[in-house]
Amino acid sequence: MRYNPKRARLPKFRATFYRTGAGREPVRDWLLSLPKEERRQIGKDIAYVQYKWPIGKPRVDHLRGNVWEIRTSLQSRIARVLFAVSGQEIVLLHGFIKKTRRTSTDDVRLAEKRWKEWRHGNTEQTSW
Repeated sequence: MRYNPKRARLPKFRATFYRTGAGREPVRDWLLSLPKEERRQIGKDIAYVQYKWPIGKPRVDHLRGNVWEIRTSLQSRIARVLFAVSGQEIVLLHGFIKKTRRTSTDDVRLAEKRWKEWRHGNTEQTSW
């Protein structure tokens, strides 16, 4: 099927990488550390959320407060991207490979901390 710009749809939400005050983008850095095929799969799930939000399991699950997770099943492991929604933005806060059945409280706390920083303007943002 050929690309037809008249039929192209824009995502409902823009994905934004959380950026530290020092200019680092932890989720982007984590993604770039992964093999290309795994990056592609995770990116595909992030894009799906951008177009289809709000959605639920199995692709997305609510963790606590404003923090949600995008769940990606890779060939031999499971990846998670924790995010929050602000207006028309999905703010990508934390990414990791899941090692236990439950998402670690430390991972959720880190995402909450980054969300709080982002909301109060203590970071910079870049969109994807």
